[in-house]
Amino acid sequence: MPKPGAVLLYIRILLDDTGSTLGRRFALFIQALILLSLLAFSVETLPNLSETTRQALWLVELLTVAVFTVEYLLRVLTAERPLRFIFSFYGLVDLLAILPFYLSSGLDTRTVRILRMLRLIRIFKLLRYQRAVAHYIRAFRLVREELAIFTLVSAMLLFLSAVGIYYFEHEAQPEVFASVFHSLWWAVATLTTVGYGDIYPVTAGGRIFTFFVLTVGLGVVAVPTGLVAAALAQARKSDGESGDQG
Repeated sequence: MPKPGAVLLYIRILLDDTGSTLGRRFALFIQALILLSLLAFSVETLPNLSETTRQALWLVELLTVAVFTVEYLLRVLTAERPLRFIFSFYGLVDLLAILPFYLSSGLDTRTVRILRMLRLIRIFKLLRYQRAVAHYIRAFRLVREELAIFTLVSAMLLFLSAVGIYYFEHEAQPEVFASVFHSLWWAVATLTTVGYGDIYPVTAGGRIFTFFVLTVGLGVVAVPTGLVAAALAQARKSDGESGDQG
């Protein structure tokens, strides 16, 4: 009869060791189940589905929730610190992936629809099995201070852009640029260089101001991209050096 410690070790390998054959197969199975669940969610939105199709989709949902529930319980039971896992990012994702199914019974239609939308959180379960995600997490940690400063500067530029275009365009377009708050939509679309075109300046001063905002917007898009790219390269280099030493 296997010892409890051996059983826990076997379960941990199954759940977390993607380097082993068993863990890799389990990871692929969970990823396939996640994709199947998301596909079923999308099919549910199609109009005029037959009752047979709805029953099949319900069975897919039932199977998915059953597997995810067992997986979640096993992760809690085998975790060295169960509470720490429960309140961790992946612990909360695993819980929210199954919670809507159990909460949706006996509720009104509107609430059920909201809870069903929460099933989309299952897509974040895929992050656990992607090694590249670790590089991104490490990269963001390396540049978190620079990104925080950049976010603050971007917020200041956004506000100043909204104020500037308000003073240039308020008299010419009082309904469109009714206040600084109304102008924020234009500032977001322009500073991010998206430019939806639903709100645009008509005065000469407003157009000149827009030119400068667009120019600054190019830097707003480029700066964080450069920071993250450099941090990713550094993270890969660090992993490569640690792998060589290992």
